[in-house]
Amino acid sequence: MYLHAGCQIAISPDTKHFAVDWLGVEVTGATLGIIGMGSIGYKVAQRDRAFNMRILYHNRNRRRKEEEEAVGAHYCAKMKDLLQQSDFVMLVVNLSPETHKLIGKKELELMKPTATLINISRGAVIDQDALVEALQNKVIRAAALDVTYPEPLPRDHPLLNLNSVIITPHIGTATVQAIRMMAEEAIANMLAVLNDQPIPSEVFPK
Repeated sequence: MYLHAGCQIAISPDTKHFAVDWLGVEVTGATLGIIGMGSIGYKVAQRDRAFNMRILYHNRNRRRKEEEEAVGAHYCAKMKDLLQQSDFVMLVVNLSPETHKLIGKKELELMKPTATLINISRGAVIDQDALVEALQNKVIRAAALDVTYPEPLPRDHPLLNLNSVIITPHIGTATVQAIRMMAEEAIANMLAVLNDQPIPSEVFPK
């Protein structure tokens, strides 16, 4: 929240001085709760360990003990426990009938009033009406969303008018290198199918 607003202050023609009491929240030492510890969630944990964060995670399947120890992650069998303890909650799940509106009014009320909700998965994983209400009533401190439902949001959507929200246009993988790697992976999978070979990135049905 502070990055965007701070940029506007820094470049505004009306700015005469910078406020000394404009304070954010420290990431180092904070508790990060990752919901969805697949390959992407695990890479998030690897990066956030560099900030000396306490890492909790909730997943359908628990990671191996050595994988947990490598990133200092602690498993929460119940999502409720993760929500209650985390300063930052990050959603890294696939969208499915089970995860549709996974975070709603009840889940938001379990979170700390100082917590930030981060969504890098799919917009429909969050009940956006419940999120608007939670932010307006200061049930949680803030939200950072790289995804919404729909994309883009209607221009009169209330999320666009809240100072406690940062929304980016689904750019989590928007780098030249990432797009190239994704294209190469797709081509490798197609060639494997055509040559009757094992599919490198096969998605297995539940």
